[in-house]
Parts: sequence; structure tokens; C-alpha cells
Amino acid sequence: MVLSTFPESFQGLKVYFIGAKGTGMAALAEIFASRGALLAGSDVPDTFYTDAVLAAIGLIPHQSFNEEHIGNDIDLVLYSDAYNASNNPEMAKAASLNLPMFSFAQALGALSRLSDSSGIAGVHGKTTTTAMVGSLLASLGCPATVLAGSAVAAFAGSCTMRAGSKYFVAETDEYRRHFLHFSPKRILLTSIESDHQDYYPDYQSIFDAYGEYLDSLPAGGLLVYCADDPGAASAASRLGSLRPDLRFIPYGTKAEGPWKIESIRQEEGRSIFKISALEESLELYVPGSHLVLDAVAALALAEDIIKDWKGRAPDTHEWSKLKKALAAFSGSKRRSEIIGSAKGVLVMDDYAHHPTALAATIQGIKAFWPSRRLVVDFMSHTYSRTAALLDKFAESLDGADCLLLHGIYSSAREKQIGGITGMSLFEKVRARRPGLVVGEGKFQDFLYYSEKPMDALDDLMSFLRPGDLFITMGAGDNWKLGAAALKKLQEGDSRNV
Repeated sequence: MVLSTFPESFQGLKVYFIGAKGTGMAALAEIFASRGALLAGSDVPDTFYTDAVLAAIGLIPHQSFNEEHIGNDIDLVLYSDAYNASNNPEMAKAASLNLPMFSFAQALGALSRLSDSSGIAGVHGKTTTTAMVGSLLASLGCPATVLAGSAVAAFAGSCTMRAGSKYFVAETDEYRRHFLHFSPKRILLTSIESDHQDYYPDYQSIFDAYGEYLDSLPAGGLLVYCADDPGAASAASRLGSLRPDLRFIPYGTKAEGPWKIESIRQEEGRSIFKISALEESLELYVPGSHLVLDAVAALALAEDIIKDWKGRAPDTHEWSKLKKALAAFSGSKRRSEIIGSAKGVLVMDDYAHHPTALAATIQGIKAFWPSRRLVVDFMSHTYSRTAALLDKFAESLDGADCLLLHGIYSSAREKQIGGITGMSLFEKVRARRPGLVVGEGKFQDFLYYSEKPMDALDDLMSFLRPGDLFITMGAGDNWKLGAAALKKLQEGDSRNV
């Protein structure tokens, strides 16, 4: 039984999570637990960081999918979008019992209809911006629930901020038009670019999907959009001509109004920036001017929610708290995340997997730590994205001093495209940067390839030297290489450091 609404109260509700270890599913579990639901669930036996998140709320999932786990006493079944009745026995059993079932995207939509809701959308920056909004609202004690697509340090390492249900802020995903399940009163739009080529074959198709989502705003609804992003600005212009009943707030260096960024100055370890709304400057201690954009977007949305909550704009004392919350923001998991340091080598990890995000993150890190040699390990995600954006991927990596590349991290939803492999990107980079030494990086800037990330570990240990910043980037599993390298450095297994 597929429904579109949840009961007003979750108290005592028996909810079963299929694919409970997914980041989004774990976030939903946190919300349901905080509202009194009784939880159970299942997933694969592999260990993920979400195991700790789930354990903290008392949910220890079954380590397999078995129809015997599903009984008539279950009130709701929530399932990861990766599963369906044809590939999951628990899904099939729940369907046969006619239990109420919600996919992750449907569940997010149902939650949105229980609160004054705001959706964070865009090809880039959704998770960080959502995490920042949560940090800002939490600093003032706003009665809100915020769901981000990753664990957030400011949320005590969980995926959600749960301080009440009057307001709901969530990251909303464009893939397969999942965000159309969401019912927003406000939308924050960071960017629109060609992506998810297995579903959106061209730019117009993804632009139209965003247009449909923006048009779902009710009369009096708000669109906060990035004036610096051509796709977001174009979508806002189009919506403005169709919907004079909506409110619009632009932000960025090209914006007019209070959320115009007047200046950005980057120093070692921080960004200092000025917006029109405030006389004093703001500070951010996570790398990159693109994160300054996210911060200003978060401020704009948070202020509108605060105005609704308090019936007025933040006062001087409240603005002081908002500024401190922004300065204290330390990011979220897999978003410019510092894993650790040893032997003078700083090890980081970042989820960037689109050329625009790669280039912006690399540029930001170089400006943030200009004295360090930047060693980037990148693993491309999906054949379709790699094939469509191959030249842009090669260009996006120009800012790295040294590069390690690997085979494509494929998706279960697609098949290999003829001729496109990880070596395709390697050869493109090699042609662009003939000065990089191929495979020998002990004393020089290097370009290296291994099909599997962990196969590079021994060579990597001989390449790294004091002062390096080693970062794994992408949506694949190459983050394991960074963790393994850090462990070896901490154990003293290094050649040059």
C-alpha cells in the first residue's frame, strides 16, 4: 500500500527500515525515533559510519534481508530507493501484506507536509548548505528539524538536527525527480548543471525538472537562488515571469540586495567576507569561496525562517549568535572533511564528483593551504557522467599538484559505455599536463594510475612527503585509500616523511 501522508503522531508507531544504513534512511530513523516511533530494520552486513548513528537511537538492523523480518504488526515500511519488490524479499513480503510503504523520497515528502518546510536543491552544495542552515537555526533555538545528506559535526555527528517540528529543512534530490515528492514553502536553489546523464540526457531535461519543482511553491512561497550560477539565475528569471505571486531572494557576488557578497578574502585557514546586509565582516573556517556562497545562502534562508518564527528579523544579539555559529561550522562528513594528520601530511576526503565541484573544491583548498603540495586522488563515478563530461573532468583537476586516478566507480543502475574507462581520463590528463611524471612521484609532481584505489597504497607511501595535503575525492570508495594511508603514517610506515 503506497500512501502520501503520515499520521500526525509517531508515538508508538512501529516502523521498519529496509536499507537502514543509507545516509538518508538513517536520518529518517533519527527523526522517527525522536518523535516516539518504535524502530526496526535491515541492511547488508558491511559496516558504515551510519551503524553508529543507528546504534545511538537504539536501532541495530538485521544484517540481511529476509521476509521473516516482516510481520502484520508493522505500521509503516520505509525503504531505500535502491530496492524494490523484485530485488528485495522484504519489499515483496510487505507488498503482499498490503503494508503502508514509502520510499525515501516519498517519506521525505510526507514529512514535509507535517511542517512549514524548506527544500535545499541544486547540483552542487546541497549537503553543506543544509548543514549550515541547521547550525544557524540551532544557534537561536529554532523549533526545527533539519535533514542533511551526511553526518554533520554541528549535529553531534548525526545526520539531523532535531529541535522541534514546527519547521522542516531538508536536502532534496533531483535524481529521477525525487524532489517532486517534497512540498516546500521555500526552496533554496544553489545551481543547475547537466548531471545524472543516465536519467537526464541533456541540460534542458534537468533544467525542466528543476522548473517543475520550483513551480510547486505555493502562493507567497520563497525562492532563494544563486545569482552567480547561470542555471539557477535562468530558472529564477523564468519562474518570476510565470509566478508573480512568489518572493525571490538572490545571493552571491552578482546579486542585488542584502545578500550581495561585496568581498571575499582568503587567508591560511579561513575566509573573510562581507555582505551588504551587515556592516561587519563574517568568517568561515572551511575552505573555498564556493562555501562562502553556501554560507550566504544559508543565512538568507535562515533569516526568512526566523522572521516567520519570531515575527521579526533577527536583532543584534541574535545576529551575533548567527555569526558565531557560522564561524564554528566545521563541515560535514565527506565534504572537505579532515580525516587526520601525521608526519606533516594532512589527509582529507571530499564527495565532489562533478567537474564544477571538483574544480571549486581544489581551488578552495589551494587558497586555504597555499603552502602545501596538493595530492589529489580522484575516482570517477558512473560511466554516463564520465563519458559526457570527460574533457571537463580533465580540466577540473588542473589545480592539483599531483594526481592519482582509478577505474570508474560504476552504478548498479547503468552498464558500461563502450570505450570509456578510468584510463580514458588518465590519458586526457596526461595530454593536458605532460610535465607530470607518470608513476614516479618520490621527489616530483606526479600522475599515477591504478585500477583499484587500494592497489596504490604502497606506492603512495613512497610518494608522500612532509607538507603534503592528500585528499581523496569522488563518490566512489577511494576514501578507503586515505584512511589506510593515514593509518600507515601514524604507525610510522612512510618512506619520505
